[in-house]
Amino acid sequence: MIRVLLVDDQPMVRAGLGLILRSQPDIQVVGERDDGDDIVDAVAGCAPDLVCMDVRMPGTDGVEATRRLRAADGPPVCILTTFGDQDVLWSAVDAGAAGFELKSATPENLIEAVRTVASGGSWIDGTLLGPILDSYRQLTRPTGRYADRVGALSDRELDVLRLMARGASNREIADQLNLAETTVKTHVGGLFNKLGARDRAAAIVFAYDAGLVRPRG
Repeated sequence: MIRVLLVDDQPMVRAGLGLILRSQPDIQVVGERDDGDDIVDAVAGCAPDLVCMDVRMPGTDGVEATRRLRAADGPPVCILTTFGDQDVLWSAVDAGAAGFELKSATPENLIEAVRTVASGGSWIDGTLLGPILDSYRQLTRPTGRYADRVGALSDRELDVLRLMARGASNREIADQLNLAETTVKTHVGGLFNKLGARDRAAAIVFAYDAGLVRPRG
């Protein structure tokens, strides 16, 4: 069972999200909050496997709340946003968010995003890839060509990166490549170093920007 904490300042949005998620037999909404204040205490109180977090909220916004959760080794965060919030997307990546889904997404996409992020994977709505890639280019200023860094990866690291970019968790990557999960973690660390990626989200953005995988839909 996937335990979800919903954080959004709009009651009707929370109600709609809750209705969609509660329709699934493997998802349970264990709590709701209308802002990011005391997010660490809220998580301690309901022990979710995943937090679905709005970006723009009064008081503590979604970016700062995500940063606090990740610093406290809390559960993964899936950011819920609108296309107009593209200016804050990279801040959310930097804060440690593992997923990004539009509030206008289909119920099927929202459910898939929740399942993917809760299992340890990463998720980026295809519509948001363009803005995230633009922010990546502007803020990271890669020092080498994509071909140079891609060429530095072993065939196995490329396999791991492609699966990671499609949202697979380390466990799922291990199963698909017939590897031990500890071996996958070693490959992930190696490709982070070779790409100069700070975290999983940055590596995934690089994979899309370098053309190693195609955006969904």
